[in-house]
Amino acid sequence: MAKGVTLLIVLVCGVVGQALSPLYILSLDDQAKLKAVFEQAQPFTDLANAHYSILGLKLFSATIPKAQEACTYLKATVDTSNVQSVYHATSAAKALGNCQLQVSSAQQVLSTAINDSTDVATIFYAVSALTTLGLQINAADVIKALDAALKKDDGVLASSYALHIANMLPKDTNVDKYFELIEDVVAQADEVDEKYLQFDSLGHTAIFVDGAYKLAAKVDKTPLITEDQAVMFANYVLSRKSTQTVRNAYYVLLATKAFSSNKFQIPVSFALSGSMAISSTEPSLQVRVSNLMAGDLGKLTVKATSVTIRDGNDAHLSNTAMTAAKEPSVYQLNLLQSKPAPGFYNVELEASPAKPDKRLIGLGDGLVVVKVTTEVAVENVEVSIVDKDQSITAKTVKVVHPRKIDKGLEADHHQNVVLKFNLRDKSGQPITVHQTFVRLANLKTGQEVIFTAEADNSKTYKFNLDVAESGRDYFQYLSGKYTLELIVGDAVVQNPLLWNLADVVLKFPDEAEAKPVDKTRYTAKPEIIHQFRKPEKRPSVMVSNAFSVLVFVPLIMLFAVWAKLGVNLKNFPASPSAIGFHVGLAAIFGLFYCYWCYLNMFQTLRYLSVIGFFTFICGHRLLSHIAASKSKRH
Repeated sequence: MAKGVTLLIVLVCGVVGQALSPLYILSLDDQAKLKAVFEQAQPFTDLANAHYSILGLKLFSATIPKAQEACTYLKATVDTSNVQSVYHATSAAKALGNCQLQVSSAQQVLSTAINDSTDVATIFYAVSALTTLGLQINAADVIKALDAALKKDDGVLASSYALHIANMLPKDTNVDKYFELIEDVVAQADEVDEKYLQFDSLGHTAIFVDGAYKLAAKVDKTPLITEDQAVMFANYVLSRKSTQTVRNAYYVLLATKAFSSNKFQIPVSFALSGSMAISSTEPSLQVRVSNLMAGDLGKLTVKATSVTIRDGNDAHLSNTAMTAAKEPSVYQLNLLQSKPAPGFYNVELEASPAKPDKRLIGLGDGLVVVKVTTEVAVENVEVSIVDKDQSITAKTVKVVHPRKIDKGLEADHHQNVVLKFNLRDKSGQPITVHQTFVRLANLKTGQEVIFTAEADNSKTYKFNLDVAESGRDYFQYLSGKYTLELIVGDAVVQNPLLWNLADVVLKFPDEAEAKPVDKTRYTAKPEIIHQFRKPEKRPSVMVSNAFSVLVFVPLIMLFAVWAKLGVNLKNFPASPSAIGFHVGLAAIFGLFYCYWCYLNMFQTLRYLSVIGFFTFICGHRLLSHIAASKSKRH
């Protein structure tokens, strides 16, 4: 009952909620690259890779190159005593078609592998190999062994293999309890950025996806996977489509094939066909509406529900029908007819099949991004030499692209060089672009400096060069003739410009008269080498000797008192630990003396660690010996 309620909730959410749209598609170019990965695996050096390579080409319905050599390799490599080896070899041989393996002795090995102590993966290999060989399977024994194995391991991979095993059991076998594993496995998936759903690896994800849809087809029930979850699983799988390993390439193809040809959930992909740039030579937006294998979905009605510039909210177009192109699954719309402004546009799409198909997911959630490009013209170009105190009338020269000012211009440190211009698109409307640079290059030395030209509110670009300040900050007071060039570019500009406007003689003030430039600002600094602080000056010899005598006075008094009272050395234990302890103690005092005279702290600690450890061991044994002696006396 609980499972039924869950299924009802899943179906309701699938109808009411809005599904995600796939982020990727396995395009024809991508498929060609995966085919190359499979073909380049030959000559085979590993049985598993041979299996994945052959099955991958089989999924493409492609011709397997050197099939006879591949069959010979399978016959020579298969180990009939190893269940996994037999699985790989028999699956690959069946895909080759005309390849008969001598594995009659493996039947006993495969049947024996299906027992209560075997793990789920081994059961899968055995059941799969028996099915491939056309041998009979005892469903009761398989279910018993599988249930025992799932009690030991019910992780993602084990449960996914269980789905495949259940699918291979005879049709009259009740496998509903394994079908219900799909919901439990999905609950263990990790969601990333609300776009991807995945397990620990690509292999785990692909094996689950393929097994879930195969078992769902067997029991004729929709798998307990929501539409959003199906799309997110597909996004993760296809995000790995650039893999170069045979195993992962097979897993990408296996899962993508499952998403493209199952009976329940087929994500619909809206992908650009051709370039994303819309221009006068390519005025039409072309979109491929297909399954994830770029396969045809039949006759569709496709329309652009909204065409909106990325930085704005107003829709440029809405609910505009697209027409079918000559290429199957491709639909087009002439965007330039509506005269859009240059820029990037979000195009929202939806499709509806001529015949209702409940399998299709995301028909109303297509989104592609295009850019409308244009040709740019530079107009109203003026180069002026302006006196700072305006005591002299500014000298202004106008120039038309692509000409160059014939007469050279001159500007000293009392003047500014001013450049003004406008940019217009092909329709004559003023525009601004992302890249507008002014380049000044010294004709003699090749030294160049690049500045940015900014547009004001009226979209007029202006560049002002203060000769005095720039001489100090950028040109190192290097006077001479410079080329003045204008650079214009943008992602939406079809004809980026590099225009040599004029030659300008710049006269900077004498460096000696100007504020000196710190030329060592970027030079390497001297290496910093750590040094210990120099010892302070020691006191005079008389003070040191007097202090030493005072230090030894308590020791002299101790010996004097011992001599008067009498010293009993009979109880001194004549053991190595006693002698070692006192020697170590004396060594520590000697080390302190050395530290005072000539050792530094790091050297002292290094020696003390050795002496201290020795003294600690000897002292511990001495105390243990004394304690034992006292206990015996008592």
